[in-house]
Amino acid sequence: MAFLDSDITILDVLRKRGGMTVSELSECLNVTGTAVRQRLNRLLEEGDINRERMGTLRGRPRHCYSITTKGRRRSGENFADLAIALWQEIRSIDDVEIKRGLLQRISGRMAQLYAGKIEGKSVIERMNSLAVLFSERRVPIKISTTGEFPQISLEVCPYPELAEQDRSVCSMERLLFSEMIGETLQLTNCRLDGDCSCTFEAIAPDVNRTVMQIEPVK
Repeated sequence: MAFLDSDITILDVLRKRGGMTVSELSECLNVTGTAVRQRLNRLLEEGDINRERMGTLRGRPRHCYSITTKGRRRSGENFADLAIALWQEIRSIDDVEIKRGLLQRISGRMAQLYAGKIEGKSVIERMNSLAVLFSERRVPIKISTTGEFPQISLEVCPYPELAEQDRSVCSMERLLFSEMIGETLQLTNCRLDGDCSCTFEAIAPDVNRTVMQIEPVK
C-alpha cells in the first residue's frame, strides 16, 4: 500500500503527542472525523498504529490511537538498520573507557556535521539555533531560560528504539548538545524514567560569553 503524505502527518502528530482519539486528531489536523478515520484504518491495516478501546461517551465506544515501532520507522524517525547494528556493536564493548572515548568521538563528529547550521555566539543563541535545526527534522525542542540555568527539553526521543535498549544513547546526546552549543550540559530529566521530556541543563554558564565556533567537516 502506498504511503501518503497525510499518513506521515498523522504519524508525526501521534509521535509528538502520544495517544489521541479521532475527535482530537480531527481538531488538531482541521479535517473531518470521516477523513481521519479513513487514514487511521489505512495505518491500522499496515501495522503503523495501535487502537485501544477507552470508556464510552454517551453510549458510543471511544478508541485511542498510538504509533507503533513500525510507524516510527516508516515516518523516518529512527536510525537505519545499519546504524542500529553499529550501535549494538558499540554496546558489546566491555572496556568502559574505550566505550566512553568512542561515544565522545562520535558526538564530536556529529557536532562537526551540524556545525555550519548552528548560529549565534552566546549559549542562548546557539540553543535557539539548535531548536530550529531539530524542528526541521521533526524533533521538537523547547528552550527554557526561566530557571537558574538555561535548559534544552526534548519531548520526543530522536532514537526511541536505541534508547530503550541502551541508555548510553542519552549520554551521547548530552555530549552532542554540549559540543554544538559550546557549553557543558547535564541530563536532569529523562523520558526513560517516566518524565515528560528529556531535559539537558547548562552547568553554571555565562550566557553572554562568546562561544568558540566548531569547524564543520570538510
